[in-house]
Amino acid sequence: MSWATAWRIARRDLNARFKGLRLLLVCIFLGTAALAAIGSLTAAIERELAANGQAFLGGDVQVELWQRSLNDEELGALEELGTVSEGTRMQAMARKDDIAAPIELKAVDGAYPLYGTLLLDDGREADAPSGNEAYIAPGAADRLGVAPGDTIAIGTETLTVAGIIEDEPDRLGEGFQLGPTIIVSEDLPQRAGLLAPGAMYQSKTRVALSSPGNLEQIEEDLETRFPESGFDIDTAERAAPGTDRFVERMSEFLTLVGLAALVIAGIGIGGGVSSYLDARRQSVATLKVLGAGSSDIARIYALQIFAAAAVGSLAGLAVGVAVVPILAQALEGLLPVNAGFVIDPGALLLAATYGLLVALIFAAPPLMRARHFPAMALMRARVAPLVRDKSAIVVVILGLAAIVGLALFTSSRPMLAGGFLAGAAVVLGLLALLGWAIRKGAAALPRTGSPIARAAIANIHRPGSSTGALVTALGFGLAAFVLLAAIQSSIDGNIEKRVPEQAPDYFVLDIPREREGDFRDLVTQTDEDARVTAVAALRGSVLAFGSEDDMTRTSSLEEIPDGAWALRGERGLTYSDALPDGDEIVDGEWWGPMHEGEYLVSIEDEFAEAAGLEVGDKLVFGVLGAEIETRIASTRRIDWESMGFNYVFVLSPNALRDTPHNLAATVELAEGTPTGPLLQSLVREFPSTSVIEVGGVLQQARTILEQVGLATLAAASVAVLAGLAVLLGAIAAARASRTYDTVVLRVLGADRGQVLKMQLVEYAVLAGALALVALGLGSLTAWLVVTQLFEFDWLPDWMEVFAVLGFGLAIVLLFAIGGSLPLLRAKPAQALRAL
Repeated sequence: MSWATAWRIARRDLNARFKGLRLLLVCIFLGTAALAAIGSLTAAIERELAANGQAFLGGDVQVELWQRSLNDEELGALEELGTVSEGTRMQAMARKDDIAAPIELKAVDGAYPLYGTLLLDDGREADAPSGNEAYIAPGAADRLGVAPGDTIAIGTETLTVAGIIEDEPDRLGEGFQLGPTIIVSEDLPQRAGLLAPGAMYQSKTRVALSSPGNLEQIEEDLETRFPESGFDIDTAERAAPGTDRFVERMSEFLTLVGLAALVIAGIGIGGGVSSYLDARRQSVATLKVLGAGSSDIARIYALQIFAAAAVGSLAGLAVGVAVVPILAQALEGLLPVNAGFVIDPGALLLAATYGLLVALIFAAPPLMRARHFPAMALMRARVAPLVRDKSAIVVVILGLAAIVGLALFTSSRPMLAGGFLAGAAVVLGLLALLGWAIRKGAAALPRTGSPIARAAIANIHRPGSSTGALVTALGFGLAAFVLLAAIQSSIDGNIEKRVPEQAPDYFVLDIPREREGDFRDLVTQTDEDARVTAVAALRGSVLAFGSEDDMTRTSSLEEIPDGAWALRGERGLTYSDALPDGDEIVDGEWWGPMHEGEYLVSIEDEFAEAAGLEVGDKLVFGVLGAEIETRIASTRRIDWESMGFNYVFVLSPNALRDTPHNLAATVELAEGTPTGPLLQSLVREFPSTSVIEVGGVLQQARTILEQVGLATLAAASVAVLAGLAVLLGAIAAARASRTYDTVVLRVLGADRGQVLKMQLVEYAVLAGALALVALGLGSLTAWLVVTQLFEFDWLPDWMEVFAVLGFGLAIVLLFAIGGSLPLLRAKPAQALRAL
């Protein structure tokens, strides 16, 4: 039989509404829609980053340095490339009468912006401010209560508000901010007394290339020419590295979750195809009587299944594209994406490929079983049930290999993707084993006196029972809800219960060393019980590291090792005579007070392990253009949760004491002490300092976590919906045998109420077992994520977890009973005639 003939027969037999194949269609639709939405959203973000990289960065190339500007030679090298724009970024305080607000001060020269347009809320396109003009963000205007034409003070200077910022083109490239932006002229920080020696600021020099060039090569040339300058270089191809990494990892995670949901849905596909082919026994028998061979049967029904899978995939792709604007709106402010429709052929093709592969894998076994049976066996289903076809194993293995290969090939971190898939396979295997154990356990239970309960328990372990598929799919889906509820409530618990107790009220930067006593006196005048912690604050980069005889230059590394992030760019440095509070020595010893002699350093233990460093090895730091060679005296475990000053590198005082620097401090006021008076006093008496209010930072972090949690919840919800589809599939696959059982019970005198109670007891027992499984599996995984990945305390809200789990179980029972209602409508006489 030719493919054309097979398709003609398949089309005539195929119901226009896909009756019998709707479950397959729904399962493919769910998984494909999730993957299409995730892929399209990621593509939209990446496209936005690529299209507007120059504007987001503010140039083709950007060079960042801490606590100094470029020297003449360095600046000359950039001027050879094209037009240069210099600027300064730092935390500062803006004042208006008795009101003060922490801000991000952005000083720019006359060339700003090199790309994009600085737009003000009155519709004007603005150039860089001049003299004592300032453009301020809406948040700063609201906080200070000012409007265009009013005056504000920053440091020792008084500025005029020249406009309210509507759109700052390079906002994304500036990174996380600790206050609203105020843009001023390039020389304002110096005139306002904010750039005294040791001040904590960052210079940003941007270049608009005079002619197109290879940005990666330009970056490499600059690093080779100035290997010890401590440059942190970004290019328009990587305008927002933090955003790039976040999008990449979030996309991978959500894609893998969506793929896991699609695999779960595959179990429902298998059940749905089995049910469909079972209902087509008469048609298959007729075709065989008329001369159709086994391969013809497989070809006809494979075309029908492919048609349903294709329709489900296309519908999923359409919905995936349609929900991208909704997701974009939900992630507004967190990621650069326009709230419009995005059609990315690559993402859609990948989603459709995954969907069709899953359909192939799970539809192959029942399809290949059906092709080998003679007509009489197919017509006498009760006497000659279908048997397994071992050749289907080859198709399944090849399909799974294709999915794994595709996932690894399209992942930027194959090891992570492989680990996730392996973990999901282990979990599914354990759930399948648990399903087998539940069946065996139900069979071993003593017979109960209630006929309804006895029949319900028998249905769990009877031949042909769908218990295994239900436990595997629904256990995974419900565990996902427990996982999300536990993680989210633990994060909330850490923020609500621990942070307010440990977080200081203020971080204060750029306190002159010689005025530390004045600073402490000012704080205690406001609150004599206040706790002040002050540390030296510097910035430096690791130029070289390793054993004394085999030092590695950081600039020679092609890639920073995982976990050794402190080797990348400039990092915070400090010095101390004593071990920082909350830290614990892991290896080595701390230097004593008044240490002199060889410069020493203590480093964080996890960084040491990632960089391959041990006590006795050396680190060379670049600080303000000078090289400082130190020996590792100890490794230590840092209490990252303390919300205080946590430095990866703490040096002996003699290494940095003579380097120009200021102090940073945390201030913790006694409970109930108003914070406003201290803020006003600090701004008035220490105009060059910047004060960071912790509450605002935590609110930004909370908003980001909520948005990320929303995206994760949406993806994981697909797993639960897939589990429910599997439930319906299992009911549909067993409908013929269940109809037979129901008819026999009705003939023996059972009424509809008793049959419904039997169904309810069966699913309630199964749901109870699933609840324990989901609670255990989801809680264990959440504990690993919270304590090992996030390194937070394990503080779940168990009432919330139980509520989410209870809601999931209630939905399962409702779907189960709803799917069983057609059995109650079966007429005994009609059903018996069909046997």
